Amino acid sequence: METPLNIRLSVLDQSPVPVGRTPREALQHTLELARLADRRGFTRFWVSEHHNTNTLAGSAPEVLLARLGAETSRIRLGSGGVMLPHYSALKVAENFRLLETLYPGRIDLGIGRAPGSDRITAHALNPHNTFSDEDFAEQLMDLRAYLRDEVVEDTIHATVKASPFADTRPELWLLSSSGQSGLFAAEAGAAFSFAHFINPNSGPKLMKLYRDRFKPSAELTAPQANVAIFVVCADTAGHAQALADNLALQMLKLETGQYSPIDAVEKVNVASLSPDLLHRLAYHHQRIISGTPDKVKAELTALAAEYQVEEVVAVTITHDFDDRLRSYELLADAFALPTPATASVAAVSA
Repeated sequence: METPLNIRLSVLDQSPVPVGRTPREALQHTLELARLADRRGFTRFWVSEHHNTNTLAGSAPEVLLARLGAETSRIRLGSGGVMLPHYSALKVAENFRLLETLYPGRIDLGIGRAPGSDRITAHALNPHNTFSDEDFAEQLMDLRAYLRDEVVEDTIHATVKASPFADTRPELWLLSSSGQSGLFAAEAGAAFSFAHFINPNSGPKLMKLYRDRFKPSAELTAPQANVAIFVVCADTAGHAQALADNLALQMLKLETGQYSPIDAVEKVNVASLSPDLLHRLAYHHQRIISGTPDKVKAELTALAAEYQVEEVVAVTITHDFDDRLRSYELLADAFALPTPATASVAAVSA
């Protein structure tokens, strides 16, 4: 498959809570960013699930998505993702069928199996969570059956259905940073998103494995995939580098057990790090594409070609919200994303 020149761009927003800001402000920023993404022609807007943290405010994607639907008009909205082992498959299916009923044709149900927290918090969310592949696979099959209204004799699916009943269904995605969920997605005939922003190694090989093993389903006759990566785009190379260094340093802090919110750029002192920490910082930079618009466009296009996908999901975290907004504005301009008005005119012309 050749990668098209006009790659689709989407957003994964984690509702970051920077130093000096509150969770309420972080969520208001997510709403504002969703409105911008809707207006500027991004394909999807996904929100994440994290627990027991003071750095990210998004703990319940299904709740946040209900508000985001009212704030937007055309962009697809979804979870990036719901951590299925924390919940019952029936309740997840009902949450997202309700969202799909409210916003038909716009809802993505992105499923993950990582804790999205520490193991103690995961146990508190679901004391029966075994973290086993077998249990996850069974949950996934149950979830798919609820979404499809499948009637399977001699099982719970013969009598229990997920409501509300509507004429459209949420689009099912599996998210992964290791590849195992790609195999689950292939087996289930579901879409697949690889988190390069978590794991910058082996992604293209795992994506190929998903495509090679994909089994067509009622929902998808061919593989559908995207890749997610940290993106920092700025008007100048120097500012982009400073923002990227700041983000990489935040990852380094998390890696060394410093669970503090992202700080202002001017407080970053990369030069003071030891050689070992500088080596780790270089590794974390592999999880980020940064620079001016032309450079970012070229590198995102190369990444899409490497993964053989037509869609890239940008994850942007900065201390200042204006920098985050500006990064997405520059991305939309660089890729000449079709705005809703532009798309409507093109459709009429055709």
